[in-house]
Amino acid sequence: MKIGEKIRQARLLKGYSQENMAELLQISTTAFGDIERSKTELTINRAQKIANLLDINVLELFGEEVITPKIIPNSENETAHLKLEIEKLKKESDYWRSKFEERVLVEAYRLIQSQQQREKIGF
Repeated sequence: MKIGEKIRQARLLKGYSQENMAELLQISTTAFGDIERSKTELTINRAQKIANLLDINVLELFGEEVITPKIIPNSENETAHLKLEIEKLKKESDYWRSKFEERVLVEAYRLIQSQQQREKIGF
């Protein structure tokens, strides 16, 4: 895997957009996109800045292994906060899933009803 592909993978795992990264690196979005597409030679200094922003070791960019950002909570309080956030997201996901399923059922019922009410025209 090329360095640019590794940077893109780590960026996506971290949840950053190209615009976010470009702003943090103080470069244009186009310049950052060129880094990800391996169109630009990456300096050691720039590679170190990118690795720091993505919470990875700069050596991972040049190695063969797959990048996995390290997410380590600072405290038990932060761990509890993350668990609460996960629970909120699960509840929200369940809510929207049920709304979607309900909408699909209503639309299916409406289609079935409209087909039954049509009169056949014979020739």
